[in-house]
This record gives sequence, structure tokens and C-alpha cells, in this order.
Amino acid sequence: MTDMRETGRGILREVVGQEYFDKREASTNSFNADARRLSEEYCFGEIWSRPGLERKTRSLLCVATMVALNRQHELRIHIGTALTNGATAEEIKEVLLQSIIYCGLPAGLEGFRVAEEVLASRGVL
Repeated sequence: MTDMRETGRGILREVVGQEYFDKREASTNSFNADARRLSEEYCFGEIWSRPGLERKTRSLLCVATMVALNRQHELRIHIGTALTNGATAEEIKEVLLQSIIYCGLPAGLEGFRVAEEVLASRGVL
């Protein structure tokens, strides 16, 4: 395993939490292993490890991106990681309000719906 992949796996474990990481590990198979390796090595090992942005900022950027791309499954994950990385419910709300303007009302409202589910499940709402 490369050093960058190990770095990425460490960051991934920290931002998604041990429980999610363990589920991900348990569901890795010969079909999805290469995609997960790319995620670990390049997404988390190369990009998330860079010093230019705090993890909270990276998380909030991911929230906005997932709203823009209409990716609810990933949005749930990134709202959770944003909380783990120090974002507040108020900051997430502000990102979602900004997303309504730049991504459109339906996408932004769907973002609010997903965020409310995640925030409630984490005891934040």
C-alpha cells in the first residue's frame, strides 16, 4: 500500500468516523476495490491532506458541490463530515442558502431536507 493511500485512509477514517469506515471496509469487494483505492489515494491522500484549506472548509465545499450535483447520498455523508470537521448547523444552513441561489430552488430545498435528516439524527436539531 502506498504512503499516500495510507495517509488518505487515515484522513477518511477521521472525517467519516470509524463506524462508517468499518462498513465501507466490510463492503469492499473485487468490483469496487479499485474505485475505493482511487478515492483513498487521490481524493483523501492527495487533496484532503493539503494544507491550503481547513477540513471544515473542504467539508462545506463538498456540501455545496453535492447540492449542485444533486447527489443526496453523498450529501448525507458530507453533512456528517462537515459536523465532524467542526462546522455548525448554522454554517451548513448558510451554505445551503447560498446553494439555493446558485444551484436553484429545487436543489437547495432538497439539500435542506437531507441536512435536516442528518442534523436530527446527530442530535443537532
